[in-house]
Amino acid sequence: MTDPPDPTNAIAHTDAPGRTGATNPRNLGSPSAAADQLARVKAQFEPVPGYLNAATLGLPPIPVAEAVRVALTRWQRGKATATAYDDDVDAARTAYARLVSVPLEWVSVGSQTSVIAGLVASSLPDGAEVVCIEGDFSSIVFPFLVHADRGVTVRQVPLSELANSLTERTALVAFSLVQSASGVVCDGPAIAAAARDVGALTFCDITQAAGWLPVDAGVYDMTACSAYKWLCHPRGTAYLTIAPGLIDRVRPIHAGWYAGEDVWASCYGPSMHLARDARRFDVSPVWLSWVGAVPALEVMTMVPTALIGEHNIALANDLRARIGGPSVATPVVSLGDPSGEMAGRLAELGATVASRAGRVRIAFHIWNTPDDVDLAAKALSSASPRP
Repeated sequence: MTDPPDPTNAIAHTDAPGRTGATNPRNLGSPSAAADQLARVKAQFEPVPGYLNAATLGLPPIPVAEAVRVALTRWQRGKATATAYDDDVDAARTAYARLVSVPLEWVSVGSQTSVIAGLVASSLPDGAEVVCIEGDFSSIVFPFLVHADRGVTVRQVPLSELANSLTERTALVAFSLVQSASGVVCDGPAIAAAARDVGALTFCDITQAAGWLPVDAGVYDMTACSAYKWLCHPRGTAYLTIAPGLIDRVRPIHAGWYAGEDVWASCYGPSMHLARDARRFDVSPVWLSWVGAVPALEVMTMVPTALIGEHNIALANDLRARIGGPSVATPVVSLGDPSGEMAGRLAELGATVASRAGRVRIAFHIWNTPDDVDLAAKALSSASPRP
């Protein structure tokens, strides 16, 4: 066991994106080469001026929309087959494993983060302590709270105190790598190291990170990702990664035919032969959604994730500078807006944003341009933005 870094450094939201446990080995090249690479990715999206809401719902790349349309037509004409969809699931699983830097055998496919979190929660022993972040997204907290009747306790602490709050009583620390409401980025490796030091497991939700922030899922014991946001999948696609040493410790409570070692030989009982790797946690896939997952990953991996992150953060920091805020290494601009005035003004001028936890959330992604910064700045200049 290695010594953990100073747990007081559990927040890295003013640092470069690399503080997540992943480094991207690909050379980003010259500024002009990077711009050319980004232009290729941008060309995969239909222009949607003012769409600043990737943290809620990503836009489908053109190949995703086309793939789903073709699949719908095949289904409508009676040409679709259940077994053919397995190719899409397998290809997406393989591409996602590469994206988050884990072996293929670590990856399970699902539909929702809350369901994956429920799987993890159900495997905790009676009386276990779970530590979460105050104000984290409910799908990473509620699945643990519902086990209070068997003595599972959930201790919610400020993000800045998370790593330092873990004790030998802690069975699991469950947290989002990037906070949904604010876009604040945790220092995941520091939290993981602190957990290892006290013998606790880590369960990290990377939904708001994967797609713009390089992530090494192998840093954590388990991760979950709903891919319909920054990864631009159709909704109904989610991924679990789980370290091999936990395969036998987590109960596959959703086991069905798709969790079998041989899927199509597992449709009927009485015997059960589950997959020996993370596939034992698979749930029957939302077929048409997984058709769109493959081209989404193809588009989102055309360039290094770090390059997408740099583009997104630069736009967000441009907006922050224009309203008098500091530069922060996150593509999400979160401003106090309890009355909804700013969100309303943004909508009036044609921007699509979200209101979360009394704040307006403005999220920049690969399709956004300086024109979107101009639009948001104009709206906020007349609406008294507050950090």
